[in-house]
Amino acid sequence: MWLLAFVILCVLSIWAAAALYFDLPATNLSLPAAIFYLVLVIAVLFFFKFRWVSLAICFALFAGVVLWWWSIQPSNNRNWQPEVAETAWTERDGDKITIHNLRNFDYEPGKPATPRWETKVVDLSQLRGADLYINFWGSTLICHPIVSFQFGPNDHVAISVETRMAQGQTYSTVRGFFKQFELIYIVADERDVIRVRTNYRHEQLYLYRTSVKPDRARRLFLNYLETVNAMHTQPQFTTL
Repeated sequence: MWLLAFVILCVLSIWAAAALYFDLPATNLSLPAAIFYLVLVIAVLFFFKFRWVSLAICFALFAGVVLWWWSIQPSNNRNWQPEVAETAWTERDGDKITIHNLRNFDYEPGKPATPRWETKVVDLSQLRGADLYINFWGSTLICHPIVSFQFGPNDHVAISVETRMAQGQTYSTVRGFFKQFELIYIVADERDVIRVRTNYRHEQLYLYRTSVKPDRARRLFLNYLETVNAMHTQPQFTTL
């Protein structure tokens, strides 16, 4: 029992040190704080000669870090990168859905994207189905899904759940497990979120046509929009 508790403590202590390193607001103190935490845990274990009381104190220290970490709140007010600068929100009037801040950027090779955030009205009665894109940008063990909803014969609205990064940030899978990035639901013209991946980033993208019936696609679309509206007012981190 003691050995199992000790192994669990080691894992939790490493997580707590990483949380201090990645999420402490004072970045110049983050590394010293992480090292101090690990040294303190080791010192407690040796001072109490690895008795149960030492484990209890160390678990209490971990609980203190968790309480601090849990208090960190996401924000919509940062200096965001252009492609995630706005969050979508919608209004409904019967079957008419007005989408605000729909992304429809222009892209040219070798040039920054030209931002274009639009207001678009779609008719739920024209929703015919939904297709799924799977995007690979590195290892095939990790993929990114994009759902595209078809309205009428040729109109498509795509929804992509992405990491919302501020200016100067770059994506890191490890940092994504901590409170480094907010989450964003990009509601976009299909030509934006698909073309930027195929024509300009040259990533692997696969289209899966589905047999989803219009009524089920409608429920799925409205479910997405419910989350879109909630996150417009209440941001979330990529981690829980």
